Amino acid sequence: MDRRDGPGGRGGQRLGVGIGWRPEIADAVAELPGVDWVEVVAENVCPGHVPDPLLRLRERGVTVVPHGVSLGLAGADRPDEARLARLAAAATALGAPLVTEHIAFVRAGGARTASPALEAGHLLPPPRTREALDVLCENVRIAQEALPVPLALENIAALFSWPDDEMSEGRFLGELVERTGVRLLIDIANLHTNRVNRGDDPSKALAELPLEAVAYVHVAGGVERDGVWHDTHAHPVPRPVLDLLAELASRREPPGVLLERDDDFPPPEELAAELTAIRATTESAGALPAVDRSTAQTTGVLPAADRAAAREAGPRTSAEAAGSLPPADRTAGPERHPAGADRTAVSSAAGAAAPEEAPVPEAVRERLGIAQAALLSALVAGTPAPEGFDRARLRVQGLALARKRAGIVAKVAPELPLVLGGQAYRDAFVAYAGRRPMPGGYRQDALDFVRQLLDAGLPEDPKARRRLRLWWAERAGPRPPGRVTRLVHAARAALAG
Repeated sequence: MDRRDGPGGRGGQRLGVGIGWRPEIADAVAELPGVDWVEVVAENVCPGHVPDPLLRLRERGVTVVPHGVSLGLAGADRPDEARLARLAAAATALGAPLVTEHIAFVRAGGARTASPALEAGHLLPPPRTREALDVLCENVRIAQEALPVPLALENIAALFSWPDDEMSEGRFLGELVERTGVRLLIDIANLHTNRVNRGDDPSKALAELPLEAVAYVHVAGGVERDGVWHDTHAHPVPRPVLDLLAELASRREPPGVLLERDDDFPPPEELAAELTAIRATTESAGALPAVDRSTAQTTGVLPAADRAAAREAGPRTSAEAAGSLPPADRTAGPERHPAGADRTAVSSAAGAAAPEEAPVPEAVRERLGIAQAALLSALVAGTPAPEGFDRARLRVQGLALARKRAGIVAKVAPELPLVLGGQAYRDAFVAYAGRRPMPGGYRQDALDFVRQLLDAGLPEDPKARRRLRLWWAERAGPRPPGRVTRLVHAARAALAG
């Protein structure tokens, strides 16, 4: 095992074993033994109102890392400034040593493609092409300049592949690291998911990945149905995922490993047992690095020589640079990188300064945008699948998106499953979502769903239809009801029922 740069590679904070923090398990996380750090969904943190349980963890010296899900850095458009500002504010409020996001696109369409703007409500894979990589690299550099701490990006799970992929996932990520200096969050469960669903070879991916750039690792559970692996984050971590974790650790020690659990939360003792299994798996393969509770950070150039030989040879872009992570002194909390900081440092392997990359032509972004809009429209609006895609796989993905959307709307509007019945609600919503792209948020989605039911004279039960009509009328205004109004709503609903 390569230990020249210390556990986890140059510049990586030693995190240890952690768990994804969710409000539903906040009390359990506070009491679990062996939790060295936590990760929190960045979009669920209001920088001015950090939840008290998170603040108490910080006071105990537990590192908190914000994990974003909405930037869509692999999309055709440049990162939204407001979303970047919110992610930066979350990092500052939590005193985080880094922030993480995904190598994915989450929206498409709009002015660039002269087509309706579409939201996926999910992380979708970009094509692994030279042009898509150029766009991703430029978007990553924009994000790096806006964030006060280093950025790490996660590989995602996918049910389908793009027909025009030009690179393996490992090579795609390796070139991304070389050109931007970004770190990686390797989701081991996603490697397993892609093995089942797309036939990808996770061992090949690990061999090609620049493991010295890994910031930390995710593990999670899922379930297989009808030959498709669903990365649910609601099931125990399976043995194949732990085996892949051991394989990664045998190649290079990860600075940290985090258990993701987003739903169907088990008792605290089961979570503790999973954390113990994760720690034992990593230690048996190569010894998890000890936790460094100090906030001081160091950074260094990411070497490229060792990983270059492991990747297949092929054409390179004109602006291929070996990157370095910018230095940051965390002793007084996160600090913003100086404007215009040099992110094209000399590569320790190549020994030569890399030229700055030219801006990506708008025509390249437009081509990517058109392709992504056509794909997303097929998934959420029922339009024909673009040429070359596996239509059966796209149907499975579209159904998964509709079911996920139904689940989120049920949490936003829990009255709907109660009025319609759980299975009837899910069936009706999936049918609606298969031909109706998501409008402006899940609250509006719930209203539109109910409106189309009522317009169709559904549900057939007059009492249920009356309750839905009352529910819709009282919520269709521009603002959510206040406390008194909600009490009146409850009384009316009781009378209507």
